Amino acid sequence: MFTGLGIALIPSSKAQDASCDMSNVESACSGTNGFSSSCNDLLTRCESSISQALQDSINATAPLQSRLDSLNSQIQGIRDTVAKIEDSLTVKKQNIDQGYANLAKQQEILDATIRDYYIKSYYNSPLVIFLSSATASQFTQILGYQRANADRDKAIIENIALTIQDLETQKAELQTQEAQLTALKTNLDQQTAQLNTIVSGAKAYQATLSNQLASLNSIQQSIIAAKLAGLNIPLTAYAGLGGGCSSDISPYKDPGFSGTKFGFFTYGVPNRVGLNQYGALGRAQAGQSYQDILNAYYQNIQFTNIDPNTQITVNGTNDYGESFNNQQMSIEDYVKHLYEMPSNWPAQSLEAQAIAARSYAMAATNNGASAICPNQHCQEVKTEINAQSWQDAVDATKGIIMTSGGSPIKAWYSSTHGGYEFSSSDIGWSSTPYTKEMQDTASTANSFSDLSSNAYDGPSHANSPWFYCDWGSRSQYNGTAWLQSFEVADIVNAILLAQKDSSTVNHLYQTDKPNPAGTDTWSADQVRQELQSRGITPFNSISNISVSANFGSGNVTNVSVTGDAGTVNINGSDFKNYFDLRAPANIQIVGPMYNIEQR
Repeated sequence: MFTGLGIALIPSSKAQDASCDMSNVESACSGTNGFSSSCNDLLTRCESSISQALQDSINATAPLQSRLDSLNSQIQGIRDTVAKIEDSLTVKKQNIDQGYANLAKQQEILDATIRDYYIKSYYNSPLVIFLSSATASQFTQILGYQRANADRDKAIIENIALTIQDLETQKAELQTQEAQLTALKTNLDQQTAQLNTIVSGAKAYQATLSNQLASLNSIQQSIIAAKLAGLNIPLTAYAGLGGGCSSDISPYKDPGFSGTKFGFFTYGVPNRVGLNQYGALGRAQAGQSYQDILNAYYQNIQFTNIDPNTQITVNGTNDYGESFNNQQMSIEDYVKHLYEMPSNWPAQSLEAQAIAARSYAMAATNNGASAICPNQHCQEVKTEINAQSWQDAVDATKGIIMTSGGSPIKAWYSSTHGGYEFSSSDIGWSSTPYTKEMQDTASTANSFSDLSSNAYDGPSHANSPWFYCDWGSRSQYNGTAWLQSFEVADIVNAILLAQKDSSTVNHLYQTDKPNPAGTDTWSADQVRQELQSRGITPFNSISNISVSANFGSGNVTNVSVTGDAGTVNINGSDFKNYFDLRAPANIQIVGPMYNIEQR
């Protein structure tokens, strides 16, 4: 009646490298900032192994998933058919039952008809009728009448007999169909369960592998963050007192090569969460109080007073080589020894910083229960006390911290946010109720020009030296980060190839450094050949690039590139990620909001 569904099993994946257990990876990479060779080797091997296993499983599951979709459609059709059959059988059974009920009534008629038929057959014989008839005409009439009655009785008997036979046949067919239906439903349920078990198991396995890759990626992101430190991006305003970035554009710095020059400029520095220090400067200059400033950068907070004698333990070495060996001091003395913001800034910005720093210390130490480090990984502590203006700001806000839900908040801050504020979850940190998303501007910005004019940390307000920077440099190009047309073409080709075939990514790292995946890095020529082999026309030169951005949320949405191969549109996040992978030297885009300049 119905054929089997033909379920195929997924082939087993290769056994995973035991050393790729996440506890082993974390142990090998802990405390190294990702720069140890054993950590890099293990990450590379594990990423390759797990990625291959994941791809193998996906490849094996793909046809089965397609089969599952097809089978689910078939199964639904079968279930619809089964439902119709069940309805039909129900009607048939009702008809048969009614037929037997009717037969019970007809049985009396049948018995009487049979009895009369035989009686009439005897008494109504032609001889008896002839002898009892007065005339020949009467004989003919009686004989015709009797034969009609006999034919009628015979027909009644035959019809009832046929009805009984038909009911018995229908009953037998009904029993057969019910048995087939029961077997079909059992088989259908078994095959559906088997198919779902196989696919669910495969997807669970893939989810496990994906989680392992996510964990590896988390470690790799830490490595990327450590490498970003090589750009000497100042995390705080005080750390950047030595000067700003070399923006290459204001004033313009000539790299010394001819032709079109492309510069990739980022708004702000990592991490853009919490207090924007240069934004606080701009707001203080606009007349805002410390409450106004802090309420602008945090949400769901209360200002709470704590015991100013709460003890804080400082342990470790600061970025100036000074050591603190579990040194204890009151929370107020601790804050007075901090160096996070230039002390010559307006009092309102210093007061906001003092409260943020005090809140951070209380949260990081669990209200003084544990120690805090004295360097930029926590907060910068020096042995000497800070300037009088800073001490005055600490005294003016004595014992005040920000709390949320009754607990001190980890009040993150950084030097320059580039006109935007992000929540902690936006940048991959744990979600917090007190960080927020917003445009950090005096009035709404709908363009790059608006952003420069309206951002509190921008040129028209605090004028942070890191508001708009192209990060990185090359000595052969006058210490600038300008790229040539053919270099940008190579980066775009690498992006197109990675999007077309993700298995090529490990070959698309920058060509002027060793391949971190332990394989060969493809040259610009080979990348072009790989694109051509996949039916894509590569670029040899780029003539124009335009950027589209979501100015409400602060991220680039699309990069439109025009060159000798035409025009392509690339997702803004993809462009940034692959640019950082392929761009030469230490040139990088360090945030989600960026612009591309041409000279």
